[in-house]
Amino acid sequence: MAHLDTLDDEVPDISPYVTPISPTNRFYRIDTALTVPQVDPESWRLRITGLVDNPYELTYQDIRSMRLADYVITLSCVSNQVGGRLVGNAIWTGVPLYELLQRAGVQRGAQQIVGRSVDDFTAGFPTTLAYDGRNAILAIGMNNEPLPTRHGFPARIVVAGLYGYVSAVKWLEEIRLTTWDGFDGYWVPRGWSKQGPMKTQSRIDLPSHGSRVNSGETIPLAGIAWAPTRGIERVEVRIGNEDWTPCRLGQAAGNESWVQWHRDWTPSGGGRQQIQVRATDGSGHTQSGRTVPPRPNGAEGWHTISVDVR
Repeated sequence: MAHLDTLDDEVPDISPYVTPISPTNRFYRIDTALTVPQVDPESWRLRITGLVDNPYELTYQDIRSMRLADYVITLSCVSNQVGGRLVGNAIWTGVPLYELLQRAGVQRGAQQIVGRSVDDFTAGFPTTLAYDGRNAILAIGMNNEPLPTRHGFPARIVVAGLYGYVSAVKWLEEIRLTTWDGFDGYWVPRGWSKQGPMKTQSRIDLPSHGSRVNSGETIPLAGIAWAPTRGIERVEVRIGNEDWTPCRLGQAAGNESWVQWHRDWTPSGGGRQQIQVRATDGSGHTQSGRTVPPRPNGAEGWHTISVDVR
């Protein structure tokens, strides 16, 4: 089990959304299933097909018998607005996709990995991402328990650094290797980008938007930032038109996990005051203040809230 340092003890009112690991029952769920598929693990099979030399099937017990490991990975939905809640951090238990692909023998020209669910949802991403050092896994566990039904039991795909719409197939029944131009996942013909790398994001959780704070009384500013697989180098906040000031970062589980940030603030004067946050990732990229909507490849902008100072 992964154990992480947290700012919770120092910031007692911090939202449950910013604990290092999202509780499973609070983890966001976005999918196209009208009803959650109920899959019998005894009869379920995962097929590895397409541009491979040795197509094969796995049972649930086959996967459980593999050398499983835990991976702390943040997932986010591409439709998440700046400051939104469609993001979560979990401990995923599974096996690297490249191990499954090695057994199959990936052919030249297999540029895309396509996952297909039992209810025919599909998502695809470049085959190279299974080999570039990030954690791209077949997951059968979540937060040290078997994968919950609503999150994809018996197995799902989790790829660090990609939005879920191009990768996170739940209730998985097939992994198919194909060309890049040979197939478009479910959301691509519906107006979303074919490639979905996760953008650098940050969020304010404390104080809440519109809350009242007392002039001269020190309060915590706190939230989270994420940029899988680049990690977070720095988080800064700005009050009104003041200069950006750095925040203290918690201990992240790694570059694929979100990180908590915190800074004390003593408001002065009175009236409505604006608070903004921005993050700089491990590649040196700092979030832009330019506002971009989620469609077609993810929102951009600084999360901004206002509080009433009295």
